[in-house]
Amino acid sequence: MGNTFGKVFRVTTFGESHGPALGVVIDGCPPGVHLDLEALQQEMNRRRPGHGDLVSSREEPDQVEVLSGFHEGVTLGSPLSLMIRNTGARSCDYDHLADVLRPGHADQSTLAKYGVRDHRGGGRASARETAGRVAAGSVARQLLRTEVGVEVVAWVDAVGAERAPAIDVEAVGREAVDAQAVRCPDPGSAARMREVIERARDEGDSVGAAVSCIARGVPAGWGEPVFDKMSADLAKALMSLPAARAFEVGEGFKALEMKGSEHNDPLVMDGGKVRATTNHAGGMLGGITTGGILRMRVGFKPVPTIAKPQRTVTVLGEETVLRASGRHDPCVGPRAVPAVEAMVLLVLADHYLRLGVAAPS
Repeated sequence: MGNTFGKVFRVTTFGESHGPALGVVIDGCPPGVHLDLEALQQEMNRRRPGHGDLVSSREEPDQVEVLSGFHEGVTLGSPLSLMIRNTGARSCDYDHLADVLRPGHADQSTLAKYGVRDHRGGGRASARETAGRVAAGSVARQLLRTEVGVEVVAWVDAVGAERAPAIDVEAVGREAVDAQAVRCPDPGSAARMREVIERARDEGDSVGAAVSCIARGVPAGWGEPVFDKMSADLAKALMSLPAARAFEVGEGFKALEMKGSEHNDPLVMDGGKVRATTNHAGGMLGGITTGGILRMRVGFKPVPTIAKPQRTVTVLGEETVLRASGRHDPCVGPRAVPAVEAMVLLVLADHYLRLGVAAPS
């Protein structure tokens, strides 16, 4: 239950952080989609650990294996299965946690629901689960880019209290984002964010972050009224990511401080089409896309595994003090960027295919 996302472009992820492998099965991907496996692997490389001093040192190649649904460069229309083997797990790092409930983790809640848990790296609750999402997101990206021309870009816009200035959503691209280890396209802000992350890491602590994301090229008319609003599906998708704690569309909570005359986007005619002169709504009204750039933001809590001692209890109800060890990110922001993009892409691909567009030739 709860491992499948989407209505037409349906993805089911599987696997645990320290199991033999994890991955995703995509059901509903149209036949004939030309899939660039090198581009897919590049997406995985952006997400994987062990490639910088600001992320977990766990070494994982995250090499994708295609098990089904693909032949001679194109999808077949049958379930597309993608698997990523775990090769760098060190389960012994978690032996001391077998009977301890970690503060801030899903240990206690998982145990309450299932009566059993995988203490090795958090099992399904680990951010390692997002590897399957990113693989599926790459398939969605290639479908949307080819068929519609949609482009999705995310970046870290805040680490702790350090926030970047407004980014030009018309021009921002992945190259500028990936040029900085923090994945903030503003170099000055990126340098200050790095200092915040390094300070928290050196203190044996962690720090939260916010990731902004935009989608360019989404036509007007995508999304459903009431319960399947585009904004609602995006909220569910992004809030399903590990450590996600907040979601905004357009001006988000800033809209509370605005008047209607300030927040409403004036409409004009431009080349025979209706166009908004501003985009406070974030490209969605009534849950349906307006043709403007989709703008959203998701906030992530501080990584709960820290080196500082923490009060907790054991599975037997005995109070104890936890001194955690292992390989963990001091800030989820940099590696959350590709996962945020992936979830936005999955929502857009699903809504695109809900329109009943003919399969690509």
